[in-house]
Amino acid sequence: MTSTGTSPRRPDDIHDTERGLRVPARYRHDWALFTDWCAAADRSPIPASPDTLALFLHEHPAVAATQRRRLSAINAVHTRHGYPAPGRTETVRRHLDTARAQRLDRLGCLLMQRARELPTEGWPSGLFGRRDALLLVLAATGMTFTDTTRLRRRDIRLDGNTLVVTTRAGERFLLAPDPEAGDNPVVGIYRRWAEIQAFLDQYPGTHLLRHHLTDPIEVFADPLDAEQAREPLLCPIDRWGHLPHGQPMTPQSVSTLVRAHLLGRAPVRKVLSTPPQENLDTRDEPKVHLDSTYYERGLAARRRDHEALEDLADIFDEIEVRADALLEDLVSVLEGL
Repeated sequence: MTSTGTSPRRPDDIHDTERGLRVPARYRHDWALFTDWCAAADRSPIPASPDTLALFLHEHPAVAATQRRRLSAINAVHTRHGYPAPGRTETVRRHLDTARAQRLDRLGCLLMQRARELPTEGWPSGLFGRRDALLLVLAATGMTFTDTTRLRRRDIRLDGNTLVVTTRAGERFLLAPDPEAGDNPVVGIYRRWAEIQAFLDQYPGTHLLRHHLTDPIEVFADPLDAEQAREPLLCPIDRWGHLPHGQPMTPQSVSTLVRAHLLGRAPVRKVLSTPPQENLDTRDEPKVHLDSTYYERGLAARRRDHEALEDLADIFDEIEVRADALLEDLVSVLEGL
């Protein structure tokens, strides 16, 4: 990201000549500490990533008030020069507020449990279940609902057995395997939803998708093209199972769904029966017998119709002339009233 502008110079600003930055005087020591550490760690001080800031705070332990002041200093320099404040991300907030981090961890465990319980097959329950499971996984990270709705398909990927999610602001969430069990259910949850999107890339429409969720076939996912990569990761689903690819969910709808799942009040989607798909290869085509004069009679009929309709253009012209005359008469009558 490039700088989008700077704020007016203030009398108490300190000039960082090395980087051409203006630093509030009250923050000069905190900013100097941060830039010195970045130079030693080979990190960029501006724009600084949330991971960089979290690592800096981790390697410079201090009381909460001191850490908040350092955070304010780094945020202030960034916002003054047109960059987003890296300290306003979930990664940094968790580091500063351990009590909040513990609450979110407990909430995340509950959300993950709910996600694993959702159906993955059947129509339309499997469709809603796959999407909502990934939605709950993202909510378990502490990511804001707004950031969740801004995610695009290109913003989520697998790195081995770890799911990597990158927000628009550049904050990365790593959903790694369980260190004790070694498995990572998040990977399966993501793959099941990605399979739905890959299927719709190849077979748009809900008719075939309905059969896929009741009698799955193997789907080979091709690399995303530019248009697919820009599509929302999560999209709304109507009661008929239609998914508008280009329309993201709203933060309000995500919030409502997450709360409903947490409270056990999420809508229960009844599994509907799917009629058997017709086998087009074995269907008998009706046999049509054409006599020897079929084509000659067809050509003769077309010539006859062409001759009969030859004067049609003149008839329409005459109708138009009469309509104009009637309109003029009507205008004259109205003007005489």
